[in-house]
Amino acid sequence: MSIHDLSDGKHLIAGSLGILNSRGISIRFGEDLDEYQEILAKHRPDQPIGAPFDPNLQHLTPETCFWMIGETENGTLVHTQALRLIDMRYQTLADYLRDNFRAFPPVLPDLDLARSRYRAGPGARMITGRVCYQGEFWFNPDRGAYRGSGLAGIVGRCAFFEAIKRWAPDYTFGFMAYPVATKGFAQRQGYLHSEPGALRWARYGSDEPLEGFMVYNSLEDLRYLLSLPVVEKLPEMAA
Repeated sequence: MSIHDLSDGKHLIAGSLGILNSRGISIRFGEDLDEYQEILAKHRPDQPIGAPFDPNLQHLTPETCFWMIGETENGTLVHTQALRLIDMRYQTLADYLRDNFRAFPPVLPDLDLARSRYRAGPGARMITGRVCYQGEFWFNPDRGAYRGSGLAGIVGRCAFFEAIKRWAPDYTFGFMAYPVATKGFAQRQGYLHSEPGALRWARYGSDEPLEGFMVYNSLEDLRYLLSLPVVEKLPEMAA
């Protein structure tokens, strides 16, 4: 089965939410980035909001952005992610990022943006239209209760479904550090395509750059992903 309207996927997302509820986790969505920033300052102080969603740097509206958090009953923050819509009807993602990749940096204090670079892969050169960027993907590291527990695909599925409901984007993309991507996290999160060598972030005082992958899905990829049976750990999929 493939999802071609929202009613097709509702029972599949209900299964994802059921798995989260069985772990004592509830999901909440919002559009107010000031509120999101306050949540992070209280519950994730060691990792402030990233530049692509910082309300002091971006002018994003409820029509172009939303965030998603997972919480326990006692208010512990378990998970965060955020998505924003970018209109690329008149250019490709490769063209856009060539001029704007520095607006999507990892949260590190010592980045040398002048020496950093972006390299477009074949996927980026074909991506255009209504394009969704996904970032802020974080799990609470406390005692290892959430990271590595098979939840990445579940929360990824919930966010992708929400993006389809709101925007039906032609493509969704994100960035992933080399060590994380090469361990298969892109596939576990739900991305069917990845491009190595997309980003190289230089760091002051170091000759060792931080390498980044670009990961992406088309709208049809998302519909395929959301048609798969809900299991607590999604099967690996070829990138």
